[in-house]
Amino acid sequence: MPTYKFQNTETGEVFEKWMYMSDRLSYLEENPHVKQMPTILNSVSEVGDFQNKTDGGWNEVLHKVSKVPGSVVKPYK
Repeated sequence: MPTYKFQNTETGEVFEKWMYMSDRLSYLEENPHVKQMPTILNSVSEVGDFQNKTDGGWNEVLHKVSKVPGSVVKPYK
């Protein structure tokens, strides 16, 4: 469930609320004194590269592909 940031336009209070995406619009319609505030999106990223995320089987596949005539693929180990 996403967390949304809202502001009460009467009091200036800023607060967060967890709710389903489908409930957000009905919440705003039922509370005309509340407006949604912009939020920063959280992102997920990776650390490292493919070499530390693969096992020896992947290098075996690369080795077999490198044997194909005209292939420019090289095993990394």
